Amino acid sequence: MSALVDRERLAHTFMRLCEIDSPSRSEGVVAAYLRELFLELGATAVIEDGSAMLTGADCGNLLVRFPGTDPKGQPLFFACHMDTVQPGVGVEVQRLDDLFTSRGETVLGGDDKSGIAALIELIRVLQEEGAAYGPIELLLTTCEEIGLLGAKAFDCGQIRAAYGYALDSTGIDRVIIGAPAANKLKVQVRGIAAHAGLNPEQGISALCLAAKAIGELRLGRLDEQSTANFGLIRGGVATNIIPDLIILEGEVRSHSPEKLAAYTREIEEVFVQVVNGWMSPDDLALARPVLEFSAEAEYPVMRLDVGTPVLERLRRAGEILDRPLDFCMAGGGSDANIFNSHGLATAIVATGMDKVHTTDECLALDDLVSLTELLHAIVVQG
Repeated sequence: MSALVDRERLAHTFMRLCEIDSPSRSEGVVAAYLRELFLELGATAVIEDGSAMLTGADCGNLLVRFPGTDPKGQPLFFACHMDTVQPGVGVEVQRLDDLFTSRGETVLGGDDKSGIAALIELIRVLQEEGAAYGPIELLLTTCEEIGLLGAKAFDCGQIRAAYGYALDSTGIDRVIIGAPAANKLKVQVRGIAAHAGLNPEQGISALCLAAKAIGELRLGRLDEQSTANFGLIRGGVATNIIPDLIILEGEVRSHSPEKLAAYTREIEEVFVQVVNGWMSPDDLALARPVLEFSAEAEYPVMRLDVGTPVLERLRRAGEILDRPLDFCMAGGGSDANIFNSHGLATAIVATGMDKVHTTDECLALDDLVSLTELLHAIVVQG
């Protein structure tokens, strides 16, 4: 049996949230709005943690508690992130029939305000129908889009529930049960600057060395579990100066920690071989090139085993609604990677958002209603 979702109320909530700007590290206004809203809805606690000191955001993560109507019921938690990617300032939502988009100059913000809107409607529906349900905790994080910083700074020991659901993925009726680990790579190639027209023989082009190494790397999809990419490059000061410093930033992802480590070593070894193998063509260079390579763990692997309580509850919810759910693996990381690494079993539930991180981002109201009905079925299972 589906929940009695108020479509227009849900639509209004979603549009209101999207039009409160909250780019990463500037979530304070939407956090204040949510604090007041949840207190009005009867939350017994709205706790802001001290993570802002670590993330650089203008507010901390919010932990919201509702006691439920059945104190002996299974406690559950739901998580969303409050921040959006850029361009995300001055968002104006356009509604054409039941499709939401931005005016086109910004993202819509459905990533992840679609999840927050559904949670707000869920609480309202539960209160209106007087259903029996256990304690509910809502965790709203900051800085997810810039490295899961809010989740990394959150003390997961504050969560009383044994498991929960992160609402943050494209599609609908889709459940992410596995996501890769990632290493963040930074490579600095140092050469020697020289005038490109007067004495190029005395220079060492860091750009040429970096390009040679990139050309020898395996990038893109490495196997069925792993990918690698370099997406940022900077360096050089003028067209007539041989560049003495090139900085590259990239990543390696894999569902296998062993493969993640192996592919990271492979990339480092290619850069080492190229830089150490450099030979001066005229023996006029004043020094040799230098390499600095660092690999930092961005987030750990996530994997939920079939039959775990967090997934079984989802399966029952799908049966209640007579809707098949797609349990699948993903290629990206999220706050759920962090929660799971702390022993807090967390499945990722899709919210219906589409074309995220672009100015073409959109969301259908029907999908937002479907999400709310699924959350209701998760909470109220008799």
